[in-house]
Amino acid sequence: MLRHVSRTLVRTVPRVTKSHCVAVRSLSNLLVRSLPNSRVLSVPQLTIQHVRMMSNYPPHFMIDMPALSPTMEAGTILSWSVSEGDELGEGDLLAQIETDKATMDFEAPEVGFLAKILIPAGTPDVKLGVPVCIIVEDKDDIAKFANYEAPAGDAAPAEAAPEPVPEPVAAPTPPAPTPVPATPPPPPPPAAVAAPPPPAAVAAPPPPAAVAAQPPVLGSRIMASPMAKALAARKGIDLSQVVGSGADGVIRAVDVEATPVATAPVSAAPVAAAPVAAAPLVVSPDGSFTEIPLTNMRKAIAKRLTSSKQEIPHYYLTIEVVLDDLLSVRSQLNKEGAGNFKLSVTDFLIKASSKALLDVPAANSQWADTCIKQFHNADISVAVATDNGLITPIVYTANNKGLKQINSDMSELKSKAAEGKLKPHEFQGGTFTISNLGMMGIQHFTAVINPPQSCILAVGAPQKKMVPADNEKGFEIKTVMNVSLSCDHRVVDGAVGSQWLDSFKGYLEKPLNLLL
Repeated sequence: MLRHVSRTLVRTVPRVTKSHCVAVRSLSNLLVRSLPNSRVLSVPQLTIQHVRMMSNYPPHFMIDMPALSPTMEAGTILSWSVSEGDELGEGDLLAQIETDKATMDFEAPEVGFLAKILIPAGTPDVKLGVPVCIIVEDKDDIAKFANYEAPAGDAAPAEAAPEPVPEPVAAPTPPAPTPVPATPPPPPPPAAVAAPPPPAAVAAPPPPAAVAAQPPVLGSRIMASPMAKALAARKGIDLSQVVGSGADGVIRAVDVEATPVATAPVSAAPVAAAPVAAAPLVVSPDGSFTEIPLTNMRKAIAKRLTSSKQEIPHYYLTIEVVLDDLLSVRSQLNKEGAGNFKLSVTDFLIKASSKALLDVPAANSQWADTCIKQFHNADISVAVATDNGLITPIVYTANNKGLKQINSDMSELKSKAAEGKLKPHEFQGGTFTISNLGMMGIQHFTAVINPPQSCILAVGAPQKKMVPADNEKGFEIKTVMNVSLSCDHRVVDGAVGSQWLDSFKGYLEKPLNLLL
């Protein structure tokens, strides 16, 4: 329906204005709210189209950077799956986009031909709503967009906006205070000498002025990579004199290396100023480190976990669980599976957690500022390590699933996570999280709560241990595992956390209860 409206606009309205585009977006948002299954539809891809007609160009569709996840603010186009001039069918793969959580497929929202790619592959942090390509319906219109250039405010990522700021770099402001040095008591003698041009440069006051003006220029005014900044600081090169060869004029390390040191007379003239400026920089002179660019996923992890530790009052509870009976049941079930499935300890942890959450519903809750949300089903998030970082796919309604189904769901989710193919609804949400480092030999640790959840369970490695027993020896060797529950004290009091751990431990030590 939305595509029909957009095509009708193109064919019937003599000049489509911004108000028309807003009307289409409003209609799309209304459709999203009214559709019962809107969560699983890729509706965001439909809401980002601009239908435009300009006097110099034929009717066309301006495709914006889509919101492929609820928390996405910007994305990186890793690759274009089609080239300019290629024909597009509805649903054809248009590009692969790295969001804050995973690499997502972006499908063509319109039938037609790709007339122009506005954002090259590899451009980082393209903000939502920035036009990325143009699609036309008629093949003959492709050539008309060969020299098309998007308006500066649309085509470039938002970070490129600071580029005009180099104008304030004009050092007239710092130099203006240069006569002021003659006023303070120390400079009077040089003041007379300051009249000639050479002594003016020798005057001691200018260095502090230059040092004060330099940080804002290198820090935020000029677009340069971290390696380029460090290299420029080490070589004493003024970045305002370097021409960048990166996307949107970003200065790279190779640009700094190609710039002669002589281009920075200001920092080179005062010999005493050089060591002072270089002192605070901790840079390895032999280049014995590598700067790894941050991915959108790594930025999201850093932002969310920092927020969690700063805003959520964590406390931790630890107990030991005896696993011998569980391991015996697991072995028997796997034998009966005859290779059709292979249950893991994690499968039992998921099931036991879901049962314990129903027994202690106060632990299956979230803080919502004005209220506490208490959930009726246990949606268990499980931390999975990938090459790009940590992600938490969700086993929905684990309380209603058997061990075999949980095992099947986890196998599929792990495969998708490894390939970066998880859909937003497969990792956004959840009511409780399990992080199992026991498989890596870690015996005990505490985990950071995954907001907006209130609890996360940290699972250690099983180990043989002597425990008290009613026998002749007075002890026996058992397989024991440490588990630590991190709780949000705003929602889960210590007594509630203890009740949950007691219930969880009961299910693991008597695994047949999981079948009830």
